Amino acid sequence: MLEMLLQGISAVISDPISIVLIFLCTGIGIIFGAIPGLTATIAIAMMLPMTFSMPTTMGIASLVALYIGGISGGLVSAILLNMPGTPSSIATCFDGRPLALKGEGGKALGVGVVFSFIGTVLGIAAMIFIAPPLASITIKFGAWEYFTVTMFSLTLIASLAGKNIVKGIITAVIGMMFASVGLAPIDGVERFTFGSVELTSGFAMLSVLVGLYAISEVMKTAGMMQSGENFVATKFHMKGFGFSLQEFFSQIKNAIRSAIIGIGIGILPGIGGGTSNIVSYSIAKNQSRHPERFGTGIIDGVVASETANNATIGGAMIPLLTLGIPGDTATAMLLGGFMIHGIQPGPLLF
Repeated sequence: MLEMLLQGISAVISDPISIVLIFLCTGIGIIFGAIPGLTATIAIAMMLPMTFSMPTTMGIASLVALYIGGISGGLVSAILLNMPGTPSSIATCFDGRPLALKGEGGKALGVGVVFSFIGTVLGIAAMIFIAPPLASITIKFGAWEYFTVTMFSLTLIASLAGKNIVKGIITAVIGMMFASVGLAPIDGVERFTFGSVELTSGFAMLSVLVGLYAISEVMKTAGMMQSGENFVATKFHMKGFGFSLQEFFSQIKNAIRSAIIGIGIGILPGIGGGTSNIVSYSIAKNQSRHPERFGTGIIDGVVASETANNATIGGAMIPLLTLGIPGDTATAMLLGGFMIHGIQPGPLLF
C-alpha cells in the first residue's frame, strides 16, 4: 500500500504539467463552486471531455482537483452574499454572513480557506489509511442503519431551531413534504406530481437552495434600496488569513471533530457534504460553552461547516475506490472519469 502511494505521488510531482493542471482545475472548481447554481458536479461534467486525450495521471489529477475546488468554492458566495454556492456550504451562511456584515468578511474567508484545506487533508488521509476496514463496515449497512441516520438528522432540528421550536417543526414538515414529491422509491407510484412530468423526479436540491437563499437575499437587498437605505462599506485591514494563532489553536478540537463527522458521513453513499456541514454545525453548537453565540457571527460555525464538507471529499472517495459505489453525485461523475481512463474502481483495484 505504501509503495503504491509513493508511486502515485511521484508520478504527479515529477510532472510539471500535472502540477499546473492541478492548480488550474482547482481554480476553475472554486469559480464553479462560488457561483450559486453551479457545483463541483457540473464542473466535472463540463471538463470531463477535455480529459479524454490526457494520460491517466493528468486526467485523474484534473478531475479530483475540480472536485475539491468545487466543494471549497461554495464558501465565497455563502459568506459574501448569503447564497451557498453549493449545498455543502449551507451552514457556512449561518455565521459567515453575520461576520461579513460586521466588516469581518476577510476573516471569515480566511478561516474558511484554512480549515477547508485542513478538512481536505484529513479526509484524504482517512481515504489512504483506513479505507479497507471502513469499507468493510459500510457495506454491512442496511435499512435499520439508514433509518437510524435519518432519525438522528431529524432530531437535529431541535438544536438548529433554537427558541423557535414551533417554527423549526413547521419548516421540517414542509421540507419533508417537498422531499416526498416524485416517484416513490419502492413501488414507483407518483406522489404529489399533479400530472406534471417535470415533477416525477422531485425537486432538485440545488434549485430549492437557490430559491430559498439567493432569491430571498436579492429581494431583501432590493427592498433596502427601495426604502433608500444606504449600504455602508466597512474597511477591514487583514494580516495573513485574518485570524490569530490563538484563534487557530482554539478551533483544533472543533476541526478534528468536524472532520471525523465529515469523513463518516462521506463514507455513507448518497448523503455527502450537503448533510455533513449541517450535522457538524449542529454538533459544534451543542458542544459549545456559548451556543447562543452561534448564528451571530463567530468563527466556530465556519470552522465546523467548512472542515466537515471538505473532509467529506476523502470519505466519499472511500466507497468509490474500494467498492465502486459513488458517495455523492460528484464522485458518480468521477467514477465515469476513472473508467474512461481505464481504471475500474472496486475491491480488485488495489
